[in-house]
Amino acid sequence: MAIRSISDLDLKGKRVLIRVDFNVPLDENGTITDDGRIRAALPTIQHALGKGGRVILMSHLGRPKKPDRKLSLIPAARRLSELLGASVNMAPDCIGESVKAMVDSLKPGEVLMLENLRFHPEEEKNDPEFAKSLAGLADVYINDAFATAHRAHASTAGLCPYVKESAAGFLMEKEVKYITQALESPSRPFAAVLGGAKVSDKLELVENLLGRADKIIVGGGMAFTFIKALGQEVGKSLVEGELLDTARSVMEKARNKGVKFYLPVDCVCAPGPKETSGAVVKTIQEIPADLMGLDIGPASSRLFSEALEGCGTIVWNGPMGVFENREFASGTTAVAQAIASSPGLTIVGGGDTDAALHASGLADKVSFVSTAGGAFLEMLGGRVLPGVAALEK
Repeated sequence: MAIRSISDLDLKGKRVLIRVDFNVPLDENGTITDDGRIRAALPTIQHALGKGGRVILMSHLGRPKKPDRKLSLIPAARRLSELLGASVNMAPDCIGESVKAMVDSLKPGEVLMLENLRFHPEEEKNDPEFAKSLAGLADVYINDAFATAHRAHASTAGLCPYVKESAAGFLMEKEVKYITQALESPSRPFAAVLGGAKVSDKLELVENLLGRADKIIVGGGMAFTFIKALGQEVGKSLVEGELLDTARSVMEKARNKGVKFYLPVDCVCAPGPKETSGAVVKTIQEIPADLMGLDIGPASSRLFSEALEGCGTIVWNGPMGVFENREFASGTTAVAQAIASSPGLTIVGGGDTDAALHASGLADKVSFVSTAGGAFLEMLGGRVLPGVAALEK
């Protein structure tokens, strides 16, 4: 997929409208608790400023249905100003005459932050008139918000037909490049490590990877649906009963395609995710009827780590257990260590997976950590993302 890059464009003196993802977590006082997404956009913003662009930033924050002061982008503008070491002006809205006047008065090298796009329901509805209003602020449109690229919203796809030049920012470019490389030209063996709670969340992804990966490793709560599909009792472990036939079909397809399909051989069991007393390690065949599997066990950690040795490409999405509880974090940490020690291309994505990787202190040991959850899953699952397709040359 060929998309134009911001580095291909002449930005001098132009109004450069950049879609960023500043959907950052805020505490009850409105203070940003993690500025990672703002930092991730800095290379694109700094490039546009360095090339003499008049920079206008737009983003959403949260899921407001109407204007809500608690979800204003003022804290993001304030933090960006600190990171840039330069003033970032804040607009009172994202469209309207007063906003247009502020954009027109911008000088090269200056930054204006538009107010939360989702204060207008037309944003998520991809309303053409709203998209035209946004496009009217731009000479050049840059999308650097890969995490929103799976949504056909006005700011991610709808405005592109109304802007003379559109391109990807550096973060968007990097996300698309790494995921495309894993799917279309991976160094082999190519292993996919999948976890998290539900098979239903990953079904499209698993189906797409069956035709591409050499190994699929499944842990987390979703593993128990596959184990149950093999006729094994799993106690109180999470099972999606309506997907047992689908799970059997997936494993049969894997066999027919020669894809090695790994499931846990043991697990850490307890009465529930918050009930650590009485936690025990049991083989999959011996899960007590009154307990549930909440992490892969030590034998599974060794099995999965050995399966990852020598892999040329590894993609990981989803923790191996309820890692937020330290009693059930060992499996996720073991997998993180195995992936971090791999000399191959290693790509990690998804909010929980990202959090688990950072908790392990190994984030700087992998090739690429995606900023996205849904967009990462959908692109790996073979879907065309509207926000990416809109940028195609």
